[in-house]
Amino acid sequence: MPKINHVVIVGAGPSGLLLGIMLSRNAGIKVTILDADVKINDNPRAAHYAPSAVYDFKRAGVIDDVRAQGFSPRGVCWRLKDTTFLAGMGREPEQSEFAMTVLPLDRLGPLFVKHFESIEGNKILWAHQVVDVEQDEKGATAIVETSEGQKKFTGDYLIGADGASSAVRTALFGKEYPGETLKQQIVATNVYLPFDERFGYWDSNFIVHPTDWYMAAKITTDGLWRVTYGDDEGLSREELIRRQPKRYEEILPGNPKPGDYKLASMSPYKLQQRCAPSFRVGKILLVADAAHLCNPFGGLGLTGGFADVGSLYDCLIGIHEDELDEDILDKYSEIRIKIWREMIDPMSRANFHRLWDDEKIKEREEFFAMCEKASNDPLFGKSVAEGVHAVRHDFTKYYKSRSTAPALNGAQG
Repeated sequence: MPKINHVVIVGAGPSGLLLGIMLSRNAGIKVTILDADVKINDNPRAAHYAPSAVYDFKRAGVIDDVRAQGFSPRGVCWRLKDTTFLAGMGREPEQSEFAMTVLPLDRLGPLFVKHFESIEGNKILWAHQVVDVEQDEKGATAIVETSEGQKKFTGDYLIGADGASSAVRTALFGKEYPGETLKQQIVATNVYLPFDERFGYWDSNFIVHPTDWYMAAKITTDGLWRVTYGDDEGLSREELIRRQPKRYEEILPGNPKPGDYKLASMSPYKLQQRCAPSFRVGKILLVADAAHLCNPFGGLGLTGGFADVGSLYDCLIGIHEDELDEDILDKYSEIRIKIWREMIDPMSRANFHRLWDDEKIKEREEFFAMCEKASNDPLFGKSVAEGVHAVRHDFTKYYKSRSTAPALNGAQG
């Protein structure tokens, strides 16, 4: 007899929606999503989905639609401010089953919502602000403020997928989110400016400079680019927004004035490297930004978030089908924290420091040498491209029906 009937997910972001689609579509579990906002977040955010994420997009049955709206990027490279090429890899787009796909989150979100709401029994409740949680041995409950007063929503499990300011995590652990805020501030912008035609840029470009570092990446097929750059740590949000034309003119090739490009949107934010003390408290679990944060250079925040979703999905399905006992959820927390500490946190820091930190010149040169080898040696290049799968963990190997499954206690990732 199935053990899970209803899951409540807090947060209608990409991770919450993906988990909801997978659980309901593949296992017939009823899913209710609660979100404090009134619609999908449309600020400039992530747009690149690594092969590890595409793996779970396929399991969710959404990858064909994502690919139809997006595209596979042509290469990533590093340049000097004057556009001098330093290193790059993947100039020819991957044609593999799980090749990276690009589609901005503000376009991915509505696509996920459409899939989620097409499944009978599913619902998204907007303007539902979680203010507390409670649980017993039977399930977990979100206590929610709405325009109609306070309400409660109970599921067999409650998933916090409600981002960096997670109300679920706060209810469990208080406002402290262990980690640090990095000194630098960044401004993410979406802009129509043909870097490829004017300056020969690849689809993804990281510009290396002590103060004028930035990333420029093509994010849609109609010519929209994401430009993410740094600015003074002491500036207010309003000052950062006001300085955007000046910073573009200072850092971008050709020193463009506002009439030379069409700015579509912008969003300043601080950089965080943080991880919750645990991703599980009884029947309540955390995924993605609610569980951990890292800076966006290299895309490991979203990549890690989707890897959480795939891991938690395998655990919940295992419990649902009596393939796993509930203590697998402790293993979920332990392994996902281990991957954040040993891979996501250090790699994302290295990706960021590579752009501006002259104390990391030796590491930068070693990385560029690796890029060159990856470009010249197809087999090595394939192994590098697929290395991101290490952010995943296969929890199905602990299923009882796998006679060779390792003992859960002390099982290695």
